[in-house]
Amino acid sequence: MAKLILKLWAVTFLIAMVTAPAMADPTDIQPEKAQNSSAYTPVVTPNGSTLCWKMVDGVKEFHLTVEEVEWEVAPGMKIKAWGYNGQTPGPTLEAVEGDRVRILVTNKLPEPTAVHWHGVLLPSGMDGVQGLTQKPIMPGETFAYEFTLKQHGTQMYHSHGDEMVQMGLGAMGFFIIHPKTAPTKIDRDYAIFLNEWFVKPGTSRPDPNVMTDFNLFTFNSRAFPGTAPLLARPGERVRIRVGNVGQEFHAIHLHGHNFKMVGTEGGDIPESAQYPETTVAIGPGQTRDFEFTAVPGDWAFHCHLRHHPMNAMAHDIPNVIGVSQEGVEEKIQALLPDYMAMGESGMGEHSEHAKHMQGPANTLPMMGGEGPFGNVGMGGMFTVLKVHEDVPDFKDADDYTKQVKLPGDFGWYKNPAGTVAELAPGYENQLTKEGTIYTCPMHPEVRQDKPGACPKCGMTLEKEK
Repeated sequence: MAKLILKLWAVTFLIAMVTAPAMADPTDIQPEKAQNSSAYTPVVTPNGSTLCWKMVDGVKEFHLTVEEVEWEVAPGMKIKAWGYNGQTPGPTLEAVEGDRVRILVTNKLPEPTAVHWHGVLLPSGMDGVQGLTQKPIMPGETFAYEFTLKQHGTQMYHSHGDEMVQMGLGAMGFFIIHPKTAPTKIDRDYAIFLNEWFVKPGTSRPDPNVMTDFNLFTFNSRAFPGTAPLLARPGERVRIRVGNVGQEFHAIHLHGHNFKMVGTEGGDIPESAQYPETTVAIGPGQTRDFEFTAVPGDWAFHCHLRHHPMNAMAHDIPNVIGVSQEGVEEKIQALLPDYMAMGESGMGEHSEHAKHMQGPANTLPMMGGEGPFGNVGMGGMFTVLKVHEDVPDFKDADDYTKQVKLPGDFGWYKNPAGTVAELAPGYENQLTKEGTIYTCPMHPEVRQDKPGACPKCGMTLEKEK
């Protein structure tokens, strides 16, 4: 009887082996392929990337290498930063609540390090604080962190060894944990890391010793006009996740929308406690998630602290707003022929100045970037939410970041007739009424009805368009 049972079992096993579908090699699974598309929408980190993983003995295994990286802040400026896998912020880690993860960290810095999983609930020995919860990762060593994800939400990772220098030079990234079952479907999911830097004009190495007097402010370590836009179609549900382990407070404002605050680094905000906002306050060590329904248009997205949507600038000079510099400019030009006095009537002329005058090497102009109606006059923590009907479907997050890099990508919104502010009838410029106007490209306040040279800088006046 026993032999008969054994034979029947063997036949059943062979039939099952022949008819069973072929199993995929788990080591080939990539982040976008591994998730159930109905469970969550993969996060896009504009100007960044999502880290691939492979399945090893039932554990999702990621590899991070902390190292010096050359990073483009915007066209015309690169910095020597410290980051992960060749970028700052490092690639976004993306997993699902309940996953067992293993993160192998290799140190290629010239000093010891450790990685802290900020906001993640895990055993003390995996928390990543050099000297307190683990030995330092020495240069050339690889450490393994392994734990089960017991929560979901927007978390972060960053150096916790010589924090001032390593974080000050860019060693940080997102760790996003999706819920097992998403309560609502999100069409577009974006992650934006905030940071601030001091890079002395003409240099490329950020100074991590500067604590308050920063001159460069970035979204995902990019400054306008080098920031990627956020794309959506009208009516789509959009989530934006904002993270900050920098030194400063930020007030992130989105034009044209009311959004609901739905999460912090501590987890989801219950629906009964969600509240509407247009500006989200976020300090060091915090993340904030908000959601909204996309409204057609091109909408500014920026930090509302006045100096933060600007690039390199100095404020240790006298205030010359409203002060005539006539006569002074000529005296300075005798020593510096290319000198042009600015700031008398405001800072808007800086954006025009940048088009015609060479600044310090590897240094962005204070403001710049062209929009559909001319110069935007912004820098730093500034980008655009573009809500257009013709926004394409992207294959995955990597496809998005390959195609969408700069503010002008995928064009500008075509406003319906009668919906754009313009010169009010009956209030035409009196000089324009009299005929052709000539103006200075450096000093737009210089305007006259005949050709000639600018009395401030000597440049040839151009016809006003």
